[in-house]
Amino acid sequence: MIPSDLAGVPEGAEAPAIIAALRGGDQAEAVWLNGHGGLTFRLPGRHAKWQRGGSVDLGREAERLRWARQYANVPPVVSFTAGDDEQLLVTETIAGTSAVLDPWSGRPHGAARALGAGLRAFHDALPVADCPWTWSTDERIATLADPAERKRLAAADPGATRLVVCRGDACAPNTLLGLDGEATGHVDLGDLGVGDLWADLAVLAMSVTWNYGEGYEDLVYAGCGIDADPTRIAFYRDLWHTE
Repeated sequence: MIPSDLAGVPEGAEAPAIIAALRGGDQAEAVWLNGHGGLTFRLPGRHAKWQRGGSVDLGREAERLRWARQYANVPPVVSFTAGDDEQLLVTETIAGTSAVLDPWSGRPHGAARALGAGLRAFHDALPVADCPWTWSTDERIATLADPAERKRLAAADPGATRLVVCRGDACAPNTLLGLDGEATGHVDLGDLGVGDLWADLAVLAMSVTWNYGEGYEDLVYAGCGIDADPTRIAFYRDLWHTE
C-alpha cells in the first residue's frame, strides 16, 4: 500500500496538459499527491485525478464510484479517459473538507470520533449482497509476490468478524467532514469491495496517528461503536504494510 510519508498536499505542482485543457483548467489547483506520483486537482465545481502510467487503475475507481453513489455520498463521475501513458478521472466536487486539513487537523478529538462514525455509516449503507467486487483477505494475500509472506499471513489470518462493503483505503484523508464536524462524504474508492470490517477500521485508526499524532485511536473505535480487537488490528495492519 501507499506509504503515508509519500502522500500529501503537493507544493507547486503544475497541471499536465490534459488537465489544463479541461473547462476551468486554467484555474486548476493541485490538492493531493498520492504515493504513486498521481495528482488530484481542484477545478471550479469538479476535481480531476491524474495518473501517469498504469500503477493505479482509475477506470476501476470510476466503476466503483458509480455503483457506490447509489447508497452513499461519493463524488459523481463526470468522465474517465485513458491514453497510452496517462489516465484522467473527473468527478463533481462534493461538500466537505478532508479530515486531515484545517480546521479538522486542529481538532483531532472530534475528527477521530467523526471518522469512526463515518466509516460505520458507510458500512451500514452499502449492501454486501449487491456489491460486484470483493476485497477478501484470501485474494489480497494471493497477490503478494513473496511466497513466504503469503504463507505467513495465511497462517495468521484470524478470520472475518462481519462482512461489509469495505472502502479499501479508509485512511483519514479520504473522509470529508462538514461544518458540523460530521462525515459528509468519501473519496478514493479504487479498492472498494466486500471484506471484513476490520480491514478498513484497523487502517483508519492507524492513519489518525500519522495525521493527528498518538492517542486518538480509541476515539475512532468509539465513533464506530465497536471495541478494539487487538488480534485483527495487528493482522490487517500487517497485511496493509506487506502489500
